[in-house]
Amino acid sequence: MVRVTGLSLDDFAAAAGLHPDLVRRLVALGLVDAASDAAGRLWFPRSQLAAVARVQRLRAGLGLNYAAIGLVTDLLDRIAVLEAAARGHSRRTGG
Repeated sequence: MVRVTGLSLDDFAAAAGLHPDLVRRLVALGLVDAASDAAGRLWFPRSQLAAVARVQRLRAGLGLNYAAIGLVTDLLDRIAVLEAAARGHSRRTGG
């Protein structure tokens, strides 16, 4: 049997300052990653608190709905990968 570790749904929601139902919705939309145990309970790595904070900043700052936030976070992640690759290329070529 695999043991799932991390924060329970209630603990994660409290740490994020969100209602557990909203956290479940964020998981369903793919905005937050969680593992589920054999009983179907959700468990969250602490690192996902940063993902929730990012979602909340985008929602408050840009007024985006949660579906649009998924698209924006995907694009921001792709930009970060491209920027990292460009920096690596620049270092290798000396320019």
